[in-house]
Amino acid sequence: MNTAELLIEIYSRVPDGVGRLLDGLDEAGLTARPDPEANTIAWLVWHIARGQDAQVAQVAGTDQAWTADGWAGRFELPFDDRATGYGQHPDEVAQVRASVADLRGYLDDVQRRTLEFLSTLDDAELEQVVDEAWDPPVTLGVRLVSIVGDGLQHLGQAEYVRGLYERSGRGQ
Repeated sequence: MNTAELLIEIYSRVPDGVGRLLDGLDEAGLTARPDPEANTIAWLVWHIARGQDAQVAQVAGTDQAWTADGWAGRFELPFDDRATGYGQHPDEVAQVRASVADLRGYLDDVQRRTLEFLSTLDDAELEQVVDEAWDPPVTLGVRLVSIVGDGLQHLGQAEYVRGLYERSGRGQ
Protein backbone atom coordinates (compact mmCIF):
# COMPACT_ATOMS: atom_id res chain seq x y z
CA MET A 1 0.00 0.00 0.00
CA ASN A 2 1.44 3.38 -0.96
CA THR A 3 0.86 6.65 0.86
CA ALA A 4 -1.96 7.81 -1.44
CA GLU A 5 -3.75 4.49 -0.93
CA LEU A 6 -3.32 4.81 2.83
CA LEU A 7 -4.82 8.31 2.79
CA ILE A 8 -7.71 7.12 0.63
CA GLU A 9 -8.40 4.33 3.13
CA ILE A 10 -8.54 6.63 6.18
CA TYR A 11 -10.53 9.32 4.36
CA SER A 12 -13.08 6.67 3.34
CA ARG A 13 -13.83 5.92 6.98
CA VAL A 14 -15.44 9.34 7.54
CA PRO A 15 -18.35 9.08 5.05
CA ASP A 16 -18.84 5.40 5.90
CA GLY A 17 -19.24 6.34 9.57
CA VAL A 18 -21.45 9.31 8.76
CA GLY A 19 -23.69 7.04 6.69
CA ARG A 20 -24.18 4.70 9.65
CA LEU A 21 -24.69 7.66 11.99
CA LEU A 22 -27.43 9.20 9.85
CA ASP A 23 -29.36 5.97 9.22
CA GLY A 24 -32.85 6.29 10.68
CA LEU A 25 -32.46 9.86 11.95
CA ASP A 26 -35.24 12.36 11.46
CA GLU A 27 -35.14 16.14 11.91
CA ALA A 28 -35.61 15.83 15.67
CA GLY A 29 -32.58 13.56 15.91
CA LEU A 30 -30.49 15.72 13.58
CA THR A 31 -31.15 18.83 15.66
CA ALA A 32 -31.17 17.32 19.17
CA ARG A 33 -28.80 18.91 21.67
CA PRO A 34 -27.69 17.52 25.02
CA ASP A 35 -27.74 21.12 26.29
CA PRO A 36 -28.43 24.52 24.69
CA GLU A 37 -24.78 25.12 23.82
CA ALA A 38 -23.95 21.67 22.43
CA ASN A 39 -23.42 20.90 18.77
CA THR A 40 -26.14 19.09 16.85
CA ILE A 41 -25.60 16.10 14.59
CA ALA A 42 -26.67 18.20 11.60
CA TRP A 43 -24.10 20.87 12.44
CA LEU A 44 -21.34 18.33 13.12
CA VAL A 45 -21.88 16.51 9.82
CA TRP A 46 -22.12 19.80 7.91
CA HIS A 47 -18.93 20.99 9.64
CA ILE A 48 -17.10 17.75 8.79
CA ALA A 49 -17.96 18.23 5.12
CA ARG A 50 -17.30 22.00 5.09
CA GLY A 51 -13.92 21.64 6.79
CA GLN A 52 -12.78 18.93 4.42
CA ASP A 53 -14.19 20.76 1.41
CA ALA A 54 -12.54 24.11 2.19
CA GLN A 55 -9.16 22.72 3.20
CA VAL A 56 -8.77 20.08 0.50
CA ALA A 57 -9.90 22.53 -2.18
CA GLN A 58 -7.26 24.99 -0.97
CA VAL A 59 -4.37 22.52 -1.18
CA ALA A 60 -5.69 20.98 -4.41
CA GLY A 61 -6.11 24.39 -6.04
CA THR A 62 -9.75 23.73 -6.89
CA ASP A 63 -13.10 25.32 -6.20
CA GLN A 64 -15.07 24.17 -3.18
CA ALA A 65 -18.03 21.87 -3.81
CA TRP A 66 -20.03 24.11 -1.43
CA THR A 67 -20.21 26.90 -3.98
CA ALA A 68 -19.18 25.27 -7.27
CA ASP A 69 -21.72 22.46 -7.03
CA GLY A 70 -24.57 24.50 -5.56
CA TRP A 71 -24.62 23.11 -2.03
CA ALA A 72 -24.63 26.58 -0.45
CA GLY A 73 -27.86 27.36 -2.29
CA ARG A 74 -29.41 24.03 -1.41
CA PHE A 75 -28.67 24.37 2.32
CA GLU A 76 -29.70 28.06 2.41
CA LEU A 77 -27.79 28.76 5.62
CA PRO A 78 -27.68 32.33 6.90
CA PHE A 79 -23.87 32.39 6.86
CA ASP A 80 -21.29 33.74 4.48
CA ASP A 81 -20.43 31.07 1.90
CA ARG A 82 -16.89 30.93 3.34
CA ALA A 83 -18.17 29.76 6.75
CA THR A 84 -17.07 26.28 7.74
CA GLY A 85 -18.44 26.24 11.28
CA TYR A 86 -15.13 27.04 12.93
CA GLY A 87 -15.73 29.34 15.91
CA GLN A 88 -19.50 29.48 15.46
CA HIS A 89 -21.74 30.49 18.35
CA PRO A 90 -24.35 28.03 19.69
CA ASP A 91 -27.08 30.18 18.11
CA GLU A 92 -25.44 29.65 14.72
CA VAL A 93 -25.14 25.91 15.36
CA ALA A 94 -28.91 25.80 15.84
CA GLN A 95 -29.43 27.39 12.41
CA VAL A 96 -27.95 24.39 10.59
CA ARG A 97 -30.99 22.41 9.54
CA ALA A 98 -30.65 19.99 6.68
CA SER A 99 -32.08 16.72 5.52
CA VAL A 100 -30.21 13.47 5.80
CA ALA A 101 -30.17 13.36 1.99
CA ASP A 102 -28.51 16.78 1.70
CA LEU A 103 -25.96 16.06 4.43
CA ARG A 104 -25.02 12.77 2.78
CA GLY A 105 -25.07 14.27 -0.70
CA TYR A 106 -22.77 17.13 0.22
CA LEU A 107 -20.31 14.89 2.07
CA ASP A 108 -20.36 12.40 -0.83
CA ASP A 109 -19.56 15.21 -3.27
CA VAL A 110 -16.71 16.45 -1.06
CA GLN A 111 -15.45 12.89 -0.68
CA ARG A 112 -15.46 12.29 -4.44
CA ARG A 113 -13.41 15.44 -4.98
CA THR A 114 -11.05 14.53 -2.11
CA LEU A 115 -10.40 11.01 -3.41
CA GLU A 116 -9.73 12.36 -6.90
CA PHE A 117 -7.08 14.65 -5.43
CA LEU A 118 -5.56 12.04 -3.13
CA SER A 119 -5.22 9.54 -5.97
CA THR A 120 -2.88 11.93 -7.79
CA LEU A 121 -0.38 12.37 -4.96
CA ASP A 122 3.07 10.91 -4.63
CA ASP A 123 5.22 10.89 -1.51
CA ALA A 124 7.37 13.82 -2.64
CA GLU A 125 4.31 16.08 -2.95
CA LEU A 126 3.35 15.33 0.65
CA GLU A 127 6.56 17.07 1.78
CA GLN A 128 5.59 20.38 0.13
CA VAL A 129 4.93 23.22 2.57
CA VAL A 130 1.35 24.45 2.26
CA ASP A 131 1.18 26.80 5.26
CA GLU A 132 4.11 28.84 6.57
CA ALA A 133 2.07 30.50 9.32
CA TRP A 134 3.03 27.71 11.75
CA ASP A 135 6.34 26.77 13.35
CA PRO A 136 7.29 24.38 11.91
CA PRO A 137 5.62 25.11 8.59
CA VAL A 138 2.83 22.70 7.67
CA THR A 139 3.41 20.21 4.86
CA LEU A 140 0.70 18.82 2.62
CA GLY A 141 0.96 15.46 4.39
CA VAL A 142 0.50 17.01 7.82
CA ARG A 143 -2.44 19.10 6.60
CA LEU A 144 -4.17 16.06 5.10
CA VAL A 145 -3.73 14.10 8.34
CA SER A 146 -5.10 17.06 10.31
CA ILE A 147 -8.20 17.32 8.11
CA VAL A 148 -9.13 13.65 8.40
CA GLY A 149 -8.31 13.68 12.12
CA ASP A 150 -10.77 16.52 12.65
CA GLY A 151 -13.39 14.67 10.62
CA LEU A 152 -13.03 11.51 12.67
CA GLN A 153 -13.11 13.47 15.93
CA HIS A 154 -16.34 15.25 14.94
CA LEU A 155 -17.84 11.96 13.77
CA GLY A 156 -17.20 10.54 17.25
CA GLN A 157 -18.83 13.60 18.80
CA ALA A 158 -21.89 13.17 16.57
CA GLU A 159 -22.13 9.48 17.49
CA TYR A 160 -22.04 10.47 21.15
CA VAL A 161 -24.83 13.02 20.64
CA ARG A 162 -26.91 10.36 18.88
CA GLY A 163 -26.34 7.95 21.76
CA LEU A 164 -27.45 10.56 24.29
CA TYR A 165 -30.50 11.34 22.15
CA GLU A 166 -31.49 7.68 21.92
CA ARG A 167 -30.89 7.04 25.63
CA SER A 168 -33.15 9.98 26.45
CA GLY A 169 -36.04 8.03 24.95
CA ARG A 170 -36.54 10.52 22.14
CA GLY A 171 -34.70 8.49 19.52
CA GLN A 172 -35.19 5.01 18.13
